[in-house]
Formats: sequence, structure tokens, C-alpha cells
Amino acid sequence: MTEASPKAVADLIYRAGGRLVGRTKLQKSACPLEMAGLGYGFRFNYRLFGPYSDELQVACDDADALGLIKERKKSASWGGSYYAFESGESQLPAKPSVARTRSRLLKIAAEADPVELELAVTAAFLSSNGVATPWDKVAARKPAKATEMRMAKAKELYGKLLRVPTPKPLPKII
Repeated sequence: MTEASPKAVADLIYRAGGRLVGRTKLQKSACPLEMAGLGYGFRFNYRLFGPYSDELQVACDDADALGLIKERKKSASWGGSYYAFESGESQLPAKPSVARTRSRLLKIAAEADPVELELAVTAAFLSSNGVATPWDKVAARKPAKATEMRMAKAKELYGKLLRVPTPKPLPKII
């Protein structure tokens, strides 16, 4: 594990393919790394949208201020706004096996639907914190998002994350 830092944020975005869209996706991409023993040292707590790290948000703001990443606020077609993050290069040295595995997990997360990723990572986080029926708890806490179709796709997405061999196995909740 490395130190939670602005360089860690730049590395995370780089290993996700150089671009991540959305603050929720940034948070939900970093959380499985921490659970799998491949993280950057960010601590997560449960919030309204699932696992959230204040440290990650601060490091992200700092990375943007230092020019390590580009954070751009964009207008959504529905009238709201969202953030897109870009990083052109790795900022941290890592063992090749760690870098490859991080990249595999992060690319799966980066390509995922953000709501399905939120549901999947929230279920994993709840399980890793002692919740016996995490999918049921997610459905109860997020009824507007946890439609039958989205939950099925979230479980499918989580299955993809589980197939990546990691130093510390992700919770087997499928």
C-alpha cells in the first residue's frame, strides 16, 4: 500500500485508462482497490452514496491544483453537471504485478455504468464491514437505483471484479 496522496490520485486515474468520468466513479473505483490490498491508503466510510473517502477527495483537489490531473466540470444533457478527470502518466512506482492488477480492476470500474458500480461496490463494502445480506441492504437503502435489472447488472459487474486475482480476495457475495 502506498501513501494516500495527490500522486496516488493521478496514478489511479492513469491506470483506469487515463480518464474517469464522475466523482462517484472515482470514489467507487478506488474503494475495491483498498479492499483487495492494492490500494493507495485511502480510508473509506459509508455515506449516502455508499463508500466514500474524504482523503481521496482532498487528494483529488490537491492533484488538480498541482497539475497532476485535469479536473473539468462539464454540463450534462439533463441540465446538471459532472466532473471528468484525466491523467497522462503514472505518478508512482509500483511492482509490475501490482500495476497490472490495479489497471485490470480500474478499467473494469471505468467502463462500468456508474449506478451499477455504486451498487456493486456498496454491497462489497457492506459485506466487508460485517453485513450478512449486503445485496438486500443495498436494495433497501437505494430503492430508486436498485431496480431488478440494475441489481442483476451490478452482480454481473461484481463478478467481473471477483475474477481478477488480488492479494486480498474481495468478499464473495454472489
